[in-house]
Amino acid sequence: MEIRVRFAPSPTGPLHIGGARSALFNYLWACKNKGTFIVRSEDTDLERSSRESEHNILESLRWLNIQWNEGIEVGGEHGPYRQTDRLALYREYTEKLVDSGHAYYCYCTEEELEQERQALSAKGETPRYLGKCRTLTSEQRAVLEKEGRKPVVRFRVPEGQAIHIMDHVRGDVVFDSNGIGDYVIVKSDGIPTYNFAVVIDDTTMNITHVIRGEEHLSNTPRQVLIYQALGLPTPEFAHISLILNTEGGKMSKRDGDTAVMDYQKKGYLPEAIANFIALLGWAPSGEEEFYTLDELTEAFSLDRVSKSPAVFDLQKLNYMNAHYLKKAAPERLAELALPHVQEIGILPQGEQSPEQQQWLIGVVKAISEKIAYMAEVKDFVHYFHGDVPMEPEGEALEVLRGEQVPTVFGLFKEKLQAVESLSEAEVKVLLKQMTKELKLGGKFVYMPVRVALTGQMHGPELYDIIPLLGRENVLKRLEVTEKRYLG
Repeated sequence: MEIRVRFAPSPTGPLHIGGARSALFNYLWACKNKGTFIVRSEDTDLERSSRESEHNILESLRWLNIQWNEGIEVGGEHGPYRQTDRLALYREYTEKLVDSGHAYYCYCTEEELEQERQALSAKGETPRYLGKCRTLTSEQRAVLEKEGRKPVVRFRVPEGQAIHIMDHVRGDVVFDSNGIGDYVIVKSDGIPTYNFAVVIDDTTMNITHVIRGEEHLSNTPRQVLIYQALGLPTPEFAHISLILNTEGGKMSKRDGDTAVMDYQKKGYLPEAIANFIALLGWAPSGEEEFYTLDELTEAFSLDRVSKSPAVFDLQKLNYMNAHYLKKAAPERLAELALPHVQEIGILPQGEQSPEQQQWLIGVVKAISEKIAYMAEVKDFVHYFHGDVPMEPEGEALEVLRGEQVPTVFGLFKEKLQAVESLSEAEVKVLLKQMTKELKLGGKFVYMPVRVALTGQMHGPELYDIIPLLGRENVLKRLEVTEKRYLG
């Protein structure tokens, strides 16, 4: 049997972390089994769906390197791959269900349904439709239509049936049909509901495995009943756990960014995001935590997907991304850093000169061990740009009051003027020469220079800062410090 899986987002907003994880698990399962991964669009929420959101979702998948073999923008034998382009197909299956007695037209108004819900709630029962229109005759239907009522189509739920769902993650899950009530499968405007359309899409696209979030588990018995009514084989299910925040609540904007594109804009690496979300609810057999997509494909299995909620830990993500940053080429990181440096006006918009490009590559090399994602370059770029240092405070200010400081600064300026180029190697030699000539420990030479140039006692290495600042800026920063604190 060819494994066929799908990711079917509703294009009403960006791709969120939970959706990205569902897409990734489906992709890995398809790749592992040399199967087919399909991406289609559930765009029947006509008010909220947009092609822009659909495009953004697809771009986020591509950024994560999750490629699909069939579906939107790729094509295939089982299209179209947008639900709004499949309405004729849904009508065909609706007629089959109505003709066979498994579905019927319901003319109840929203007010009547609300009264029914309230009455059931008052009795402590689960609100559900009680089947008022189940047995309408054609004459009764004609009267209601004459009143101008537009019907919905409801599925006739069999009574007293135990609905078994064999789930790869949760085992045998049983639902009682009596708690469901006859549910709407086609709205009054002719648009199918999720539970109906998804069954028709999955069956006509020959989907073998449905891997999706736990929030869909309660929908599954409704879908299984439709498969049974149409005499269709049911796919295998795997409902993966919810993603919670570190406090055990549902992920929200208050916990940080929830959309994939937010992390892309901040300069996270796609391989780090993919690696991180793969470990949200799936545990590899070994102790390794860093995986390429190929390695994830090799290691992935549904039987190691946990039914316990996964925890989105931003610190863990930052730790993993920092690992990938250290391995990435400086040129690639400079490209990711550029918009953030432009945002604060350090580099101009548009194309950069070769000198500006080299400067930014140098900055990235100097700080790549100190940052978790590329937007953090904004917190460090002041070390390497401009002629005015930050003002020192506390201990840093005390460093400038050392009796050796004027001598250190005087010799430093002499050495700066004497060297032809300020390369990393030249600066290392220059600083060592100063300690020898002044017969002082490194701390008494390097620390005043660091504070003079940066206003701080810690940060990137001096031999990185000085070449990137350039001779002119270094001398001006020294001059500013001397006037402020040694004058």
